[in-house]
Amino acid sequence: MATAIKKPALTGPGLKKQGVVVLQSFFIFVFVWLEMWIRGGAGILSGLILCLVTYGGVAYGRAGTRYVSAVTPPLAYAATTFIYTIVSDGLRPSRVGIDFIASLASVAPFLLISALYSWFMFLNEKAKNRPSQRLQAAPEVR
Repeated sequence: MATAIKKPALTGPGLKKQGVVVLQSFFIFVFVWLEMWIRGGAGILSGLILCLVTYGGVAYGRAGTRYVSAVTPPLAYAATTFIYTIVSDGLRPSRVGIDFIASLASVAPFLLISALYSWFMFLNEKAKNRPSQRLQAAPEVR
């Protein structure tokens, strides 16, 4: 006789703003750092991670965390690549600037796609929370 193993149900509606920021930043830092260390530059893995963490933040965050889900990935990616570039190149401004811009350019399509998706979801949630103009303009009929 086989018994079914019950998985624990997650309590609560999802991640808070702090949880979204920490998880997105952690995954971006780990995977981008590894790709830049192994390959010597950013590429498709970094771009896919940006898209995945953006989707994860939108899908698993609570209501009201869409703004954080939209803003965090580009900032975390830029901070990670900037720190990695300074660590690998030293404090040579011309070399750091070129490498930093090159790493941003290599994932630009992924950044654009994830930004469009996350900002659409944020603005869509904001519009749904706003009361309808028709309901406010219509006089009460009794």
